Amino acid sequence: MIELLAALSAAAAGGMRIALPLLLIGILRSDNLWSQVPLLSRIHPQVVVGILVSWSLFELFASKNLLGQRILPIIQILLSPIVGAIMSLTIGQMTIIEDNPGYNWLLWIIAVVGGLLALVLQLVQAGWFYRLRGLPIWVIFAQDALCICLVLLAFDAPRQGGLIALMLLWFAIRSSKEWYRWYKDQGTPGKRGNPRRHKRDPD
Repeated sequence: MIELLAALSAAAAGGMRIALPLLLIGILRSDNLWSQVPLLSRIHPQVVVGILVSWSLFELFASKNLLGQRILPIIQILLSPIVGAIMSLTIGQMTIIEDNPGYNWLLWIIAVVGGLLALVLQLVQAGWFYRLRGLPIWVIFAQDALCICLVLLAFDAPRQGGLIALMLLWFAIRSSKEWYRWYKDQGTPGKRGNPRRHKRDPD
């Protein structure tokens, strides 16, 4: 159970940022860098460092302006399931497989769950961006800090990290319900089955 919470914590970090959590794993595992990280282990470490550092800096700076906030969600939504799966697989290999050889089938379940969690969190962030027409700067800094904390917690305090990931999932579900209710309430009484009728401007 603790291993699953650790994997969820790492996957949730992949739902916040793309390159930063992968870079942190390499830093925390400085003895062998990304040798236990799927896909990245097949690439030369120097190339991986260059790509992840460059993309992490781009994420950190681009997310602080409106244009970057419009571009990043498109890329992050496409890549977040992959990063979430990689993050959860990596944690699973470091914890479950080392203690329970032969449980490789469990890794694939964890990878799918981690990828879906990261995708859901990215969709919620994109939804709030378009709903609010831009995220406040303090929210962006909170995302950066939360991403770093989730990776650290996945190693040092998996129970707390997993609980935070579950709270984020609960928030995502609540957000989707609120958006649906808000969308339906825009319709005129008796015609709420199609709230977009006679509208030209985007919601």
